[in-house]
Amino acid sequence: MRILAFAGSTSSTSINRELVKFVLKDFKDEDINLIDLNDFDMPVFSVNLEKKGFPDPAHRFLKHIQGCDAIICSLAEHNRSYASAFKNIFDWASRINVKVFQDKPMLLMSTSPGGYGGGNVMNTAKTFFPQFGADLIDTFSLPKFYENFDLESGVINPDMLKELKNKITNFKSQIKK
Repeated sequence: MRILAFAGSTSSTSINRELVKFVLKDFKDEDINLIDLNDFDMPVFSVNLEKKGFPDPAHRFLKHIQGCDAIICSLAEHNRSYASAFKNIFDWASRINVKVFQDKPMLLMSTSPGGYGGGNVMNTAKTFFPQFGADLIDTFSLPKFYENFDLESGVINPDMLKELKNKITNFKSQIKK
């Protein structure tokens, strides 16, 4: 099983990347491709630039999706929406293939320092990602990252850890079918 994993952030200290890395520990027997959105830098999308052609990083992002069997993603929330770097990659990729996620099963997550755990971006993504080819198997939102997560141990809140482990188990059972 080939799993594509990424955080919807370009921060070198991304808490969403930490959440993804923690979850990937439950997929040790799988072929993991953890990508960094910093490797997909391109101009801000506009129809004027689109007329000149599509940047190579947008094609590479779609190739990563094409080459996987499942996706694990944790979205950063900036001003109640997608981080601009992710949104730009998503915009370019969707103009090449509207089914950006190519009907791949996805475990979608978010976390934030606040009590809503990236809930705004999660709600947006839950609404729109299926329209762009995501087969959303499950979602998980971790509020108050710095209270509920330790960089060495991962999720330290027992109730949230149990919830996450149940969602990972469900995701694994769905992608193994």
